[in-house]
Amino acid sequence: MTVSSVKRILVTGGAGFLGSYMCEKLVEQGHDVICLDNFFTSQKSNVTHLLGRPNFELIRHDVTLPIFLEVDQVYHMACPAAPGHYQFNPIKTIKTSVMGSINMLGMAKRCGARILLASTSEIYGDPLIHPQPESYWGNVNTIGIRSCYDEGKRVAETLFMDYHRMNKVDIRIVRIFNTYGPRMHPYDGRVVSNFIRQAIQGEPITIFGEGEQTRSFCYRDDLVEGIFRLMNNDQGVIGPVNIGNPGEFTIRELAELVVELTGAKVKLEKRPLPPDDPSRRQPDITLAKKHLNWEPSISLRDGLEKTIRWFKTIDLDQYRPPTPNYV
Repeated sequence: MTVSSVKRILVTGGAGFLGSYMCEKLVEQGHDVICLDNFFTSQKSNVTHLLGRPNFELIRHDVTLPIFLEVDQVYHMACPAAPGHYQFNPIKTIKTSVMGSINMLGMAKRCGARILLASTSEIYGDPLIHPQPESYWGNVNTIGIRSCYDEGKRVAETLFMDYHRMNKVDIRIVRIFNTYGPRMHPYDGRVVSNFIRQAIQGEPITIFGEGEQTRSFCYRDDLVEGIFRLMNNDQGVIGPVNIGNPGEFTIRELAELVVELTGAKVKLEKRPLPPDDPSRRQPDITLAKKHLNWEPSISLRDGLEKTIRWFKTIDLDQYRPPTPNYV
């Protein structure tokens, strides 16, 4: 990499599940990387292997508070993304999405930096259109227990588009569908981490309802590759782009595959469906294919095998609740 191609890149939420992997890849590419995180839902252990690298810097900071840095690109990944985390303090969650986006957009405006928002498929709510294209406005509950996350991301998208229209800020918006892989928090409440942890510990696999609701699971490496392509795309792809795996599986199918791959001798245990739980979720990735030449390459089976191997290397007790104490 030539000196002129090296960028100073800020990753908010950079010690989290996805952010830490992004920091790792950007450091390997030779960029000057700043990881910003408040460690409420992430772990410093995710980035300790980078601390000795001369092109990596770690800052403990909350994005709801202003910070002044000089950067070329911002990957705005900061926000609790798992139900077990974002529902713990819903006010803090929506503040992170709204105030954090305002602060990061203000920085991008001042620096002339390109900024990418990690939005979510949750903005589609419980969709009435299947699969979901970016043009779909969603079927959402604005006052439910998931709204702190869903609505926070919807407002963040609004802010990004308005900063672009009013102030010519160079933006990118990625709508991330269900993602899994190494460095997931074992107790974050996501279905993949729940199932793997329960299977490894010999506990019953808890499914909600009959387990017939569907999700589309994208392996971490595939997702991050799509995000990088979107950030560095110069064709003017400004509006939201779905990044996810269009392969659709029922929750019961996922549970049965986890049991098979772990070799666990456990039963499936049914529990009542939580409020506002989407019945189906599958991305239409036509835009990503057309503009980014991207589509996922790692199958659910292969990705789960990699994820299970990682889960078996960690001490689950170190991740055990209580949930982080938000302020």
